[in-house]
Amino acid sequence: MNLNNIHNVYLIGIGGIGMSALAKYFKVNGKNVAGYDRVFSPIIQSLQETGIDVHFEDSIDLIPKYFFNKKETLVIYTPAIPKSQSEFIYFKENDFYLFKRAQILGLITANSFCFAVAGTHGKTTTSSILGHILHESGVNATSFLGGIAENYNSNFILGNDQVTVVEADEFDRSFLQLSPNIACITSMDADHLDVYGQHNELENSFREFAQKVTDQLFVCKGLQIDGLTYGIENNADYNVKNLRIKNGTYFFDVITPDDKIQDIELNLPGRHNVLNAVAALAMANFYGVSLDKIKSAIKSFKGVQRRFSYKIKTESLVLIDDYAHHPTEINAVINSVRELYPSKKVLGIFQPHLFSRTRDFANDFASSLSKFDEVILLDIYPARELPIEGITSDWLLEKVDNISKKLVSKKALIENILQSKAEIIVMIGAGDIGEMVENVKNQLLKR
Repeated sequence: MNLNNIHNVYLIGIGGIGMSALAKYFKVNGKNVAGYDRVFSPIIQSLQETGIDVHFEDSIDLIPKYFFNKKETLVIYTPAIPKSQSEFIYFKENDFYLFKRAQILGLITANSFCFAVAGTHGKTTTSSILGHILHESGVNATSFLGGIAENYNSNFILGNDQVTVVEADEFDRSFLQLSPNIACITSMDADHLDVYGQHNELENSFREFAQKVTDQLFVCKGLQIDGLTYGIENNADYNVKNLRIKNGTYFFDVITPDDKIQDIELNLPGRHNVLNAVAALAMANFYGVSLDKIKSAIKSFKGVQRRFSYKIKTESLVLIDDYAHHPTEINAVINSVRELYPSKKVLGIFQPHLFSRTRDFANDFASSLSKFDEVILLDIYPARELPIEGITSDWLLEKVDNISKKLVSKKALIENILQSKAEIIVMIGAGDIGEMVENVKNQLLKR
């Protein structure tokens, strides 16, 4: 299939963070773009504002007529949709060009110089910092991001087709569709065991990805995979030195294999974000961007929505919104909170994501959640899964070692938050908890 011969692009699951970036890409490249999703969202609103037609009922009759031209139409779907979805079945049975999102990303980036960011955690922030560095440094890269970068209020940074930045997603082995020139691997923690079965199979998939990198692979120091390393005070090839915090901002130096840059300023909390910034620095520097330009870009990077996003930040009350949905990510969030607010009481509100992930990491989730002073659990967000017998938030809550813990409904959430005396409130999860944050913020400010 030649993308130049495609005039119409239809996306099933268009509101997804990765799907919507593709929709924007094809729209700015002059294609007719439309799609289906289950629910309206701010992302879909942003697509509609660019003239993209989106409907919310699974109905072939609602698809614009010109998308039925098979020779000129590409249909992209997300693996999250059920295979019983009627539009998907129609396009499949009628032999349309029908591809997963990852396959199309692979096609788009195959003929470009491709930066790929892989890892079970840190992909979105690292790729967003990298995309921002390249943009600010005059490298006209197109970046497909897995979150809304605050600097651009978008998950898509428009550039040319010669250089691309992509998240290399390990789910469903999607990243094996890519042809990366420069890449990094931030982490290889056990995840997506519904796909891989065993942790070692996940690691093998990362090693297969590493073999696809043509120019240079960077890996977080300690990972058992070959490449130039980056780390904090651990003799990595790109090594952070003199790390300190001033007024909630990180400052640090980086020793590279042949140079040094001092007093880099990063306005993101947490040592994990220092590592993300250094990974982006290493990739951009290897490509040829000067350390001074990289330093300036990192200072101006504002972060990614739902990655330790401050919604309220006053002396007496802080509300933080974060996408964390794995025990390692929750640990990173609570460790950052404790580092910034060592003496304050912290309430953690968590919506587990996927029944299988809750089952596979129940003890680790319990250990992470036990670090909060108070815990509120919401019911498990099913996403693409059907319930698993016995796997519930109530079952998970029993494992949490915390006197102040409760399971509440979405309807009762605000009432329970308002009863808390916590000065720091953290809302975490990858489901629809993010859609509740604004209302929580408004009610807290009223109080």
